[in-house]
Amino acid sequence: MKIGFIGLGIMGRPMALNLKNGGHDLIVPDRSSLTDEIRAAAHVVGDAAAVAEAADVIIIMVPDTPDVEAVLFGAHGVADALTAGKLVIDMSSISPIATKDFAARINALGCDYVDAPVSGGEVGAKAASLTIMAGGTEAAFARAKPLFDLMGKNITHVGNEAGAGQVCKVCNQIIVALNIQAVSEALTFAKKAGADPAKVRQAISGGFASSRILEVHAERMINRTFNPGFRVRLHQKDLALALSSAKEMGMALPNTAIAQQMFSVVTALGGADQDHSAMVRAIETMAGIDA
Repeated sequence: MKIGFIGLGIMGRPMALNLKNGGHDLIVPDRSSLTDEIRAAAHVVGDAAAVAEAADVIIIMVPDTPDVEAVLFGAHGVADALTAGKLVIDMSSISPIATKDFAARINALGCDYVDAPVSGGEVGAKAASLTIMAGGTEAAFARAKPLFDLMGKNITHVGNEAGAGQVCKVCNQIIVALNIQAVSEALTFAKKAGADPAKVRQAISGGFASSRILEVHAERMINRTFNPGFRVRLHQKDLALALSSAKEMGMALPNTAIAQQMFSVVTALGGADQDHSAMVRAIETMAGIDA
């Protein structure tokens, strides 16, 4: 199958290579940021429209809602060159409301649309072990599933309406942020009280407090390895989607709002492009700890 892939960043690049390794032809738009590995693996064309013209399936993996809109409907965008019967898969994490609009516009061109945001970070992208949460019709999901199998392990068709995958991703990001906040507070408490945070982590990892965040992100906090991963600014974007959607529904997400403010502190400290485990820096700052 000819797969167009637009958005070859930290996660998109290994995802695209996994599709190539799965036997598919890879088509990408020309960008100065393309690595030699991608150029060797893919057929490079001029722009998003050229990708859509050449590919059977177009996958998008870009940072935010306006980026997806620009790829789809901007000048020389995907929609300019779509023909009936093609499949568009958006694997970015964006607004569920905007996703419904994007899907309707693509469907009107006679094409299927699946929103399929992911979780698992760079590690999961490289290992093809991403969690993939998909929204769209049963038929569209069935078309996309063999491609998802090459990029992920935990693949769920969340709902038959476009946007269902994005709703699920927002839920995921709320839980991840609050777990990072909990681990940050616990390790900072240990440090302030004079205990060794690494030994504390080791001691509680076998108990009820054990979690993937305690396993992976706590190690980053302790070792001060904040290379992304998943960037603070992108998690801020996802929590902003959660808070704005909650406001529209007339509900409160109080702890999500606090986590968002903790990320804002990290951003003020110059850490917007650090891994989201760097939230610990905000907690340490408030505790008067010079890490």
